Amino acid sequence: MRKLVAYPLTCIYFLFFGLSLLVFHPIQWFCFNVLGYKAHKKSVDLLQFFLMRCLNFLGNRHTFINPYKLDTSQPVIIVSNHQSMADIPPIMWYFRKHHVKFVSKKELGKGIPSVSYSLRHGGSALIERKNPRQAMVAIRKFGDYIESTNRAAVIFPEGTRSRDGKPKPFQTKGLETLIKYIPSAVIVPLTINNSWKTLRYGKFPMGIGNHLTFNAHKPIIANDFSSTEALMSYLESTIKNSIKL
Repeated sequence: MRKLVAYPLTCIYFLFFGLSLLVFHPIQWFCFNVLGYKAHKKSVDLLQFFLMRCLNFLGNRHTFINPYKLDTSQPVIIVSNHQSMADIPPIMWYFRKHHVKFVSKKELGKGIPSVSYSLRHGGSALIERKNPRQAMVAIRKFGDYIESTNRAAVIFPEGTRSRDGKPKPFQTKGLETLIKYIPSAVIVPLTINNSWKTLRYGKFPMGIGNHLTFNAHKPIIANDFSSTEALMSYLESTIKNSIKL
């Protein structure tokens, strides 16, 4: 019965989701090319708000928990598990004052209205996962950019999303490079729960009636750890221990 109800709700979701992307694409272009970065950034933030509201059509809701105050005068690295594309809008919206940028696969940089434009022009890093050399160069440049602008970098060390909520092993090379090139960053471990359930039936229909939670853990700095291995172990265990299966 639940899956049956999901079919018409998914049609409504896709209608408004698609409209949001199409409407905001020219808005982004105008803001970026005519009004500049600040206006473009506000248009991207507003898009994330509407994309979250689209998910509400499926009976899904979001809760963001962050009892820690972050200073906007220094760079931030947000390290998170990854369960679906529904992870992205809440992270961008709730951390919006930190000017969130992503390490993303290069394929997303073309063909998707609004999303591709934002990735290409908003300051995110586009990497080729099958080309480690290109990926490392892109991440180094991205790190320099985040360090110099005091913005926030988001990285998903699992490399790809979990389709059932079970965490995948962290691939830490990209994260280590990012930390190396953003030496003054505050690192925020983030645990996402139930986002995978939006795709529990596949892409159609979408999962309905889910409570997506985003739990930010205590911010840390790399110099507090005796070694890179200790830091990576702490981040992985902190994030994974709060995943609810």
